[in-house]
Amino acid sequence: MSAIPTGSRARTRQAILDAAIEVLARNPAAPLGDVAAAADVGRTTLHRYFPERGDLITALHAEALERLGQARSRARIAEDTGAAAVRRLCQEFFDLGDVLSLLFREQIPVDDGQGACDEEFLAMVRRGHSDGSIDPELPPIWVQSLIWAQLYLGWSFLAENNASRHEILRLVLRCVEGAVRPLRD
Repeated sequence: MSAIPTGSRARTRQAILDAAIEVLARNPAAPLGDVAAAADVGRTTLHRYFPERGDLITALHAEALERLGQARSRARIAEDTGAAAVRRLCQEFFDLGDVLSLLFREQIPVDDGQGACDEEFLAMVRRGHSDGSIDPELPPIWVQSLIWAQLYLGWSFLAENNASRHEILRLVLRCVEGAVRPLRD
């Protein structure tokens, strides 16, 4: 499908993507029939939008990148201290739950070069180094890896234990904030 649909077709397509994120985050091997049922559409309808599983995975990749970009925008990482921006970024990314599960389980591909920090992230960490809110001995790529590791830990813990999302987010933020804070003599 070359063009993104509009109107009711767009709503149906989005319902399928939302259902696929939810279903595949919980069961990576789920058949497309489960996705169709969760989206409240027939398999034929699902196949009209995504003829093959690979087409759905490609669309999920684009959807994940879009949602990550929106979360970064909401986090306003160019504002405040570096540590305050890191905290907001963690909060926004944590709310992406099932999308993160797909990424962490490598069910949807991550683009080449995603391991590198982009300029906006670099600026946030460097600002934290300058304003004293992020330990200057921590390189930006380390801070980025720390964030992803803590988000992974939080979502893994949430999936395996009977804990509240609020409590898990609190623990993730506490760990990240403690890890990036400069050591005091």
